[in-house]
Amino acid sequence: MTETLEGKLLIAMPVMTDPRFAQSVIFMCAHSDDGAMGLIVNQLSDDVTFRSLISQLDMAEEFDVDIPDPETVAERRVHVGGPVDPARGFVLHSPDYFVEGASVTVADGICLTATLEVLASMAQSPSPKDAFLALGYAGWTAGQLEAEIRANGWLHTDATTELVFATPIEDRYRRAMDQLGIDPSFLVSTSGRA
Repeated sequence: MTETLEGKLLIAMPVMTDPRFAQSVIFMCAHSDDGAMGLIVNQLSDDVTFRSLISQLDMAEEFDVDIPDPETVAERRVHVGGPVDPARGFVLHSPDYFVEGASVTVADGICLTATLEVLASMAQSPSPKDAFLALGYAGWTAGQLEAEIRANGWLHTDATTELVFATPIEDRYRRAMDQLGIDPSFLVSTSGRA
């Protein structure tokens, strides 16, 4: 492997035929010779809310967390991080929340934590200040992602805290393409023969 994509964004090309990844933007949490793992940052969950998740996990007793008032956590959304292990939660967040041994700095200003404690902290805002909660993840075995990139399935660009945390979800694909100076409407969505 020549270059790690950890801390970068993967952007699905129009030729992406897998509907789970069509027009997806993925923040890469890990990438090595052993494989890769990332979280889709532009797909909202249709059936899970932050409030219902806290309630389902019965966090009130274990972490002494009150079920948050809907208005208090209205900005906390649950996203689809990918098709692998959809019951497992991951939080990308600002470095103002960091637990030694549980949190990992992935990129400048972006950390990853996958514990119930971070959810309890999110329910008692404001910590972390910026947070992105996803259920499930996108995963690749050794060499699989590299092969998909060579087959023109993905582009990649630098991740920014603005794009991951602040850009409206419906604008993330276009904004990620803009970072590369590419207008998606000019990309061919089918291949042909000469």
